[in-house]
Order: sequence, then C-alpha cells, then structure tokens
Amino acid sequence: MNEVKTIKSYSFLVNGEWKNSSSEKKIEIESPSSEDRVGEVQAMTEHEVNTAVTGAKEAQQHWARKSFDERAQLLYSWAEQLLQMKDELAETIMKEVGKGLASAEKEVVRTADFIKYTAEEGKRLHGELINGGSFNAGSANKFALVNRNPIGVVLAISPFNYPVNLSAAKIAPALIGGNAVVFKPATQGAISGTLMIKALDKAGLPSGLVNLVTGKGSEIGDHLITHPLIDLINFTGGSNTGKSISQKASMIPVILELGGKDPAIVLNDADLDKAAADIVSGGFSYSGQRCTAIKRILAQDKTADALVAKIAEKMEGLKVGAPEDSADVTPLINSKAADYVTGLIEDATEKGATIVKGNKRSGNLIHPTLLDGVTKDMDIAWEEPFGPVIPVIRVKNVDEAIQIANESEYGLQASIFTKNMEQAIQIGNELEVGSVQINGKTERGPDHFPFLGVKSSGVGVQGIRRSIESMTREKVTVLNMTQV
Repeated sequence: MNEVKTIKSYSFLVNGEWKNSSSEKKIEIESPSSEDRVGEVQAMTEHEVNTAVTGAKEAQQHWARKSFDERAQLLYSWAEQLLQMKDELAETIMKEVGKGLASAEKEVVRTADFIKYTAEEGKRLHGELINGGSFNAGSANKFALVNRNPIGVVLAISPFNYPVNLSAAKIAPALIGGNAVVFKPATQGAISGTLMIKALDKAGLPSGLVNLVTGKGSEIGDHLITHPLIDLINFTGGSNTGKSISQKASMIPVILELGGKDPAIVLNDADLDKAAADIVSGGFSYSGQRCTAIKRILAQDKTADALVAKIAEKMEGLKVGAPEDSADVTPLINSKAADYVTGLIEDATEKGATIVKGNKRSGNLIHPTLLDGVTKDMDIAWEEPFGPVIPVIRVKNVDEAIQIANESEYGLQASIFTKNMEQAIQIGNELEVGSVQINGKTERGPDHFPFLGVKSSGVGVQGIRRSIESMTREKVTVLNMTQV
C-alpha cells in the first residue's frame, strides 16, 4: 500500500488564541515548483472574521494609550524572533511561492531591518505648535497643537510574491502608530504569513492587537473590506482588485500598491553594458513576479541593435530551474499565470514580434524571453505579464519614448539610462510615474524612501515614515489664550 503523506495544518490567531475554523474547511497550498503540498490553512467563516475585527477594535483602544517607546519594544522583539526563525521562514517561502532560498533568506533579514527601523522612526514622530498670529493679527491669541493620532483598525492584505516583507511593511507602521491590525495574507503565501505572525506572538503580542484571518478572498474579502469597524485598508495586489476595494470601501481611507508596466528608456548615449545588466536583473529576478519589475524597453533606433544583443548575452548568465537549486528564474506561481504569459508571447509573435531568446515552457516554468520589434498593437506592449518576458519597443526619439510610456494605464516606476543627467531629470519630470530611476533598475527601496504609484498603479504613499504618517491622522487642538 502507498503511504498517505499527512500535511501540516496551520491555525489562525484571533484574540490571543490559535484556533481551527468551525467550518472544518481547509485550503491546501501547493508548491508552484514541485506541486507538493506545503500545508493547509483554515477557511474561516464570516462569524470568525467578525470576531477578529471586533477583537482588534477593543485591543486598539488599549494599545493607543501606550507610549511610542512601549510600542517600539514589541517591534524590536518581533524582529529578533523573525531572525531566530529565519531558516524555517526562508524554507517555507521557497516552497510556498517558489522563490530561491537565498532570496527568501534576504527577505526575512530585510523584514527584520524594516521592523527595527520602523520602531526607531516611530519614536522620532513629533507634533507641532502653530502660532495663529502668523496669519493675521486677529489670531494672535490662538495656538494650534497638532499631533498624530491612530486611525484605528487597519486591514492589511498582502500579496504572494513577498509574503513576509510586504506583510510586515503594513503591520509594523500600523502598530507603531497606535493601530490594531487585521491581517489577511494572500492564500498562496498564507503559511509564510502565519509563521511571521507566530514570531510576533512569541514577541509578546497583546491579545487581539494583530488578528490573523485566512481564507479565500472570494469568500470573506467583501465582508472584511466593508466591515464597519475597519478604519483603513492597506492592500497590495492586482489593479482590478485594488479598484474594486476602493469602490467598496467608500469613505474608508485606502493605501493601494497595485500593478505596473515599468519602462526602461534607453537613450543613444547610455552605457549599454550597464543598461543591459540592470534590465536583465530588474526584469527577470523572481521570474518577473514583481510590480516594480522592468516590463518593457523603449530603445532609440540608433543603439537598439547593440542593446538587444547585450541583453541577450547577459541573459545567458541566468539560471533557470527550481528554487531549491537557487535558480534565478523559477516556475510561476500557478498555471493560470503561466498561461497568461504564454498568451501574451503568442499574441506578439502572431503580430510580427521576433523572439530573440527564450519562449520555452515546462509546466509553470517559462524560460526568460526577450521580444524585439514589439509594436503598440500588441498586448505585451501594455499588459502587465508578471512573468519572465520583456518586450523591446523601438522609438525614433525621446518624445516618442515619453509618449508611449505615458499612454500606459499604469504609473509605478520608470528607468532612464543616459549620461546626460540634465536631460534625464527633464524626462523624469514628464513621466507619469511615482518614481524615476536614473541609470538603475526599477525596484522597491531602500525601504525608507517614499514609494508610490499613480493612475492604476496605486493610491497613497508608503516608505517607513510615509507609511506611519499614512496610517495615522492629524488631530488639531486649538488653544484660545486669554489676551492680557
């Protein structure tokens, strides 16, 4: 007889207790690489979700009275617990979302650094006193005391691609700001998120302050985002989902980190070796499954041939395979994602694009693919593939590059490669994006830099200090002083 392999079942955390759902339903998580079952998480009921939200609301009232230093101590302890669990967390990230072990380890270390920096930054938040007399003489006896107060209960919804880092990037600033959190990890990534919360629990998490909710978004998502006790929603994921959340949230503040179609604009005077290296790294790391991945190249005609040749050459150095083998390009998160990327490549080639390199597929693994001769009538020119494929669009001049870049519905980041800094800054000012990288790949971080998108790429500003400010609100107390 074949032995049936049991898989580990993970509980959720609500109001200080790790529990299994009364629904008795579980969601199995399969590895995108091996299709082995990594484990299972609970499919919570709406009643259990309601308990999580109401418990967080009660816990927040006590937490808001804590000093910044007391809140910071919890974050320091959390960071230390994460580092102690680094090996377990990294292996889980590798198995659950198909990320190379070295990258998974870096994610855990980066997350611990993020949390510690957040604790320090929170202690540096100060209010201000505004003298009314600077406006007009009639206000000379008025003073405004301006402080930052917690918003309340933050709903944090994280994506699969950075299941620890982008989760903590929502939770830590919320906590230092005096908020409570209801944390809903992506289903694929929920085990990694659960282990992250176990580390927080070990650090001395007060009951109910962070409640972990697991289940399919299609079943409990609307109940969460429309719950009357949720005071702010912080979501990272697809643009269509983000827009739906924004509409359903109505008057609730939202921070949305959504999709991108980040261009690399390569001018004739660029260092082509540098540009090619950054394009390969920025476009293909973690198989392109990043909102900040370079997703199209806008190259001037004069140097396009040389650039394409250098990119193809540098792609030879990419290791393709399983995350367990520390590959650079690994299987995509599921077959639906792989089918979508394949469809974009097929559409482009049918309309005349040339495959310079790649376009091999085995299961969910798609080899890094470079397309040349891409035109504006091809879907790959506009759609976000979230996979290892980069299209090259040739342009006659800078104005055409700016025009095509700005025609996108997205506006997250852009790269500009040139030796002319003055021109680069001018181009950057004309691009409709949140961030511009000059002579560097598009990427998130350093984590204390502001991070934002425009158009369909997001709403709100993140980055450690900006995240704390986004998850608190100003309270103005006007002091009317008696005139002598």
